[in-house]
Amino acid sequence: MAQVVLGLGSNQGNPKENLDRAIEALATLGTVKEVAPYILSAPEGYDAQPDFVNTVLVLSTPYQPAALLKKLKELETRLGRVPTFKDGPRVIDLDILFYDDQIIFDTDVMLFVPHPRLIQREFVLKPLSYILPDFVDPKTQQTITQLYRELMRKKGKVTCKIL
Repeated sequence: MAQVVLGLGSNQGNPKENLDRAIEALATLGTVKEVAPYILSAPEGYDAQPDFVNTVLVLSTPYQPAALLKKLKELETRLGRVPTFKDGPRVIDLDILFYDDQIIFDTDVMLFVPHPRLIQREFVLKPLSYILPDFVDPKTQQTITQLYRELMRKKGKVTCKIL
């Protein structure tokens, strides 16, 4: 069984409820091991939309990376996600952040692990720091705590808050 770290986000309808429903649905793909606290974050890339509620979790799953990505996209659709535009509003967003300690670059299915922008995202690193502070990012060889501290040093301020 692979240990996968997923990022979840929502800013449409009732975002907390959407995350709760997604976590429940993810249990059909394996065992949800640990869920980080929910956080509130401003949208990035496209500002004219509501704030997001985000979390991360650890999923133990038998699915290989490409198959898991396909299942996650199906789950997003089942939970009400409708394609809009890059960085647009969404009912649910499910991203593979880490897949064991693998580095994956699969252009056939557009799967890049670790997630290419995770080290720039407070809304990912902050909740990760609660459940996996000592996990080492296989790409940077830094712990989540180190990545989060470096991001906060660069940003100069905390912009996400725990709900």
